[in-house]
Amino acid sequence: MTPIRIVLADDHAVLRSGLKALLEADGDIEVVGESGDGTTCIEQVISLDPDIAILDINMPHCNGLEALETLQTAAPRTRILILTMHDDIEYLRKVLALGGAGYVLKHSASEELMSAIRTVQDGGVYLHSDHARVVAVSDAEPEPPSLDEPHTRYASLSEREAEVLKLVALGYRNTEIAEMVFISVKTVETYKSRLMRKLDIHSRAALVRFALDLDLLN
Repeated sequence: MTPIRIVLADDHAVLRSGLKALLEADGDIEVVGESGDGTTCIEQVISLDPDIAILDINMPHCNGLEALETLQTAAPRTRILILTMHDDIEYLRKVLALGGAGYVLKHSASEELMSAIRTVQDGGVYLHSDHARVVAVSDAEPEPPSLDEPHTRYASLSEREAEVLKLVALGYRNTEIAEMVFISVKTVETYKSRLMRKLDIHSRAALVRFALDLDLLN
């Protein structure tokens, strides 16, 4: 039986090692490449031509969404499965819009990843049942009218507010953002409150959608 050939991309080496062991223990899966950033992942997928590439979203140099979009053209035979910590409908919708073949949460990887791989290998699209219901409901709801042109609203942000917006949308907590940009947690909260007021956005989900719509996460 020909093994399912997989390239695995995640910037956490320990997690990659554990996932590789989990996958190859099954016997009919071969991890042919590993990488810790999106750029290297793209190079490996193009050169190795795997059946499936498993990508994290948050990776250096080139994030998982950028890599997914690039590989749709550069390696169309390889199907892309996203493995992420983001339990967020806006990320899920973006992955599907870009042509992703599946979306699995890291905390469910031990139970779902093998099923997802087999579904994707058979030509299907893998979503957890809860995600499938949410997508169906949200697609049926009309989009609210825009209160203002998004680029104009974004241009009203200061450089620091724009930086905090991007990090919040990428899923970082206030404490992590404070360490990354060398400010206090209270200051992060102030910037976050201010930018949401300027953008007329009232939830993190809406903030993520705004960032994705304006392609701010590249």
